[in-house]
Amino acid sequence: MMKHILNLILTLSTALLITGQSAALFAAEKKPIEKMDRIIAVVDQSVITEREMLNRMEYVKAQMLKKGADLPPDEALQKQILERLIVDSLQLQLAAQTGIKVDDAQLDKTIDRIAEQNNLTLPAFKKALEEDGTNFYKFREDIRNDIIIARLRERDVDNKVNISEAEIDNYLTTQEKEGELDEFNISQILIRLPEDSGPDDIQKAKARTEQIMKALADGMSFEKASANFSDAPNALDGGGLGWRSGQQMPAQFLELVKTMQPGGISRPIRSASGVHILKLNERRAGASTLIVDQTHVRHILLKPNEVLSDKEARQKIEGIKERIDHGTPFQDMARQYSDDGSASNGGDLGWISPGDTVPVFEKTMAELAINEVSAPVRSQFGWHLIQVLERRKQDMSKESKRLKARQEIRARKAEEAYNDWVHELRDKAFVEMRLEDKF
Repeated sequence: MMKHILNLILTLSTALLITGQSAALFAAEKKPIEKMDRIIAVVDQSVITEREMLNRMEYVKAQMLKKGADLPPDEALQKQILERLIVDSLQLQLAAQTGIKVDDAQLDKTIDRIAEQNNLTLPAFKKALEEDGTNFYKFREDIRNDIIIARLRERDVDNKVNISEAEIDNYLTTQEKEGELDEFNISQILIRLPEDSGPDDIQKAKARTEQIMKALADGMSFEKASANFSDAPNALDGGGLGWRSGQQMPAQFLELVKTMQPGGISRPIRSASGVHILKLNERRAGASTLIVDQTHVRHILLKPNEVLSDKEARQKIEGIKERIDHGTPFQDMARQYSDDGSASNGGDLGWISPGDTVPVFEKTMAELAINEVSAPVRSQFGWHLIQVLERRKQDMSKESKRLKARQEIRARKAEEAYNDWVHELRDKAFVEMRLEDKF
């Protein structure tokens, strides 16, 4: 009897053990298996993980859907995003090696400014980001990286672009000869070709071009085709180049877009960079004349420093104002007391156009009558006394054209130089791809 009871207990215990194990196994099967992150690219001294790429893909998809753009296949999107991550990583590594950094205080000011531009307080801006599915701290670091890359570009590329007066003269002469003042909002798809491209490279580019032209003819949107096929840095943004005057684009581009209607797509054209397909989004007439209100003004500036406190500077300039009010010539006071470079000329700044001075100076100047001397005015430079001598309307078309020409030439040369610089950086880098699985 005892033996029978022992056998029964043993049987029950075994059954309970097996049942418990089965339940545990069943629970394990029900629990979702989390995929471990992995390195998909080694970029010099850094790495890119699959999670980074997937997060970026989710963000880009959300932004494209918000704009109403067609999504490209995951494989094409993955290729574009991985290449962008590689180029960004190389730039951030170079910036770190050469001492470019953005501290938290600078970053906080930038975030505050972004929130202000969106008419939101910082807490409301954070909440809006979270509701949009964007982690605020990730957003914050992305902004830091954007600022670092912008500073790197400014230092290593933009600041080395020089524009000669002869270039501006040639630009304006060509523009007048062309009689073309119109401006064009264009987008592009680029199939890049290396400088030393051989027959095989050219054949592959030709095949890709034919594939793109067929996709466009079959109804694919230009923006989706850009995201699918383009090698341009802004491919995921639809390839938009913004507004360009005729002189901001190569001659063969201008010849094409001049004959196109808004919404039209060009035939493929070859340049030193590769093969381009252009879309004309909009066209507008350029301005021919520019009349501005100018003010002939002079001022006295006192700058607070280690010796002269802000309060003492204000008291001193109030004393100067009192002497001027009692008949002492303004120019004599400027020569004797002003800390500005215009002091030797009696404080005369010449003819000032809108935007030439800081806002508080311009606002005060605009409210003065002719020969009236302002009360002391504080700007970031110090304390001013301002006197308006004359006002006039001036045709600034010539100066404006030269300024615009300089800006357009600089923008074109800087963009070309930056693209070449990025490709050179990419070509010299050690990049090992480890992404084998397709989506």
